[in-house]
Amino acid sequence: MEILAYFASALIGISLGLIGGGGSILTVPVLVYLFAIDPVLSTSYSLFIVGSTSLVGAINNYHKGLVSIKTALLFGLSSITTVFLIRKFVIPAIPEKLFSISDFTLKKGIVTMVLFAFLMIAAAVAMIKNGKIEKEATPVIKKLNIIKLLALGVAIGIATGMLGAGGGFLLIPTLVLLIGLPMKEAVGTSLLIIALNSLIGFTGDIGHFTIDWKFLLIVTAIAIVGIFIGGLLNKKINGNKLKKGFGWFVLIMGTYIIVKEVFIK
Repeated sequence: MEILAYFASALIGISLGLIGGGGSILTVPVLVYLFAIDPVLSTSYSLFIVGSTSLVGAINNYHKGLVSIKTALLFGLSSITTVFLIRKFVIPAIPEKLFSISDFTLKKGIVTMVLFAFLMIAAAVAMIKNGKIEKEATPVIKKLNIIKLLALGVAIGIATGMLGAGGGFLLIPTLVLLIGLPMKEAVGTSLLIIALNSLIGFTGDIGHFTIDWKFLLIVTAIAIVGIFIGGLLNKKINGNKLKKGFGWFVLIMGTYIIVKEVFIK
């Protein structure tokens, strides 16, 4: 099981390098079900793993001229603040046991996994349909609607802060359709936004959790190696078809988590 868990850690980075997103949606399930880590702590670990891996990918894309710093900072202004505040104040304030009815107790960990499963399903649908966006969207630089951009940043910040997912599946269509970035630049820019959101959000957890730094750095290093492997494979494999296939896999996994957490005792 441990070997499978570390292999899955590599897949997180491979998917980020190969299709520009989606890898982070695997991180929490890998930590919870393969490494047997508490769901809430897993969201914290996920922020560090996803943030570090995305930062490496963003730097690589920046050197290729595929990152819009201005867009990342504008978008990140609201999302980073939201993530940090949620991790620093909201998550610690949520009780471990939310409420009890007779013999049933609703715990924070169960709610975290069920919400994460719904996020996975949303990500899966976005990835399955993403091919249409890539084919139909013509890069046209549009006048930025600052209010809408800030509102979307808050929405993605809430998802990242509560569940530890980077939100690339939401960011890329937004950057292409709302802002008009070319697809490759949208991927690079989304990686930078994810990195900023995740790493700054992780700092909000410091002091609230006991971090196993050795374990965290090992898994992060494996994921970072994976993003380079994914980048190499990207040149040889049709990314659109792979993204749809990966989307179906994530859809099945999200459904499984809901069934397991809600119906299987």
